[in-house]
Amino acid sequence: MRKPRDFDSELKALADKAKALKERRVRQLGELVAACGADALDADLLAGALLHAVTAKDAATKEGWRKAGAAFFLGEKRQPASGPDRGPSGTLPLEGGGTSA
Repeated sequence: MRKPRDFDSELKALADKAKALKERRVRQLGELVAACGADALDADLLAGALLHAVTAKDAATKEGWRKAGAAFFLGEKRQPASGPDRGPSGTLPLEGGGTSA
C-alpha cells in the first residue's frame, strides 16, 4: 500500500522555496544597483529612470541599453563607478560585500 502524500508539507516547502527565490532576486537587484554606481542616485530619480525603461517602446533605445548592460557585465567601455566599496569592473560585491561602519 502506498504511503499518502503530505500535501500541506509539500505546499509549505514550495512556498518557502518561492520566498527564498524572491529574496535572492531582490538582493541581487540591490547588488546590481550598487555595482553600477546607481546607489549614489536619489531613490526618486532611480525609480523614475527604471519606470521610463519599463515603459520605453523604442526598440533601438532598448537595444542600446541592452548593449551597454552587456558591456558592463563584460567589463568593457564603462564609466567607472565612484566610491571605495566598488568591485572590479563588471563584478558584483561578494556576499555582504559592503563596508561596515
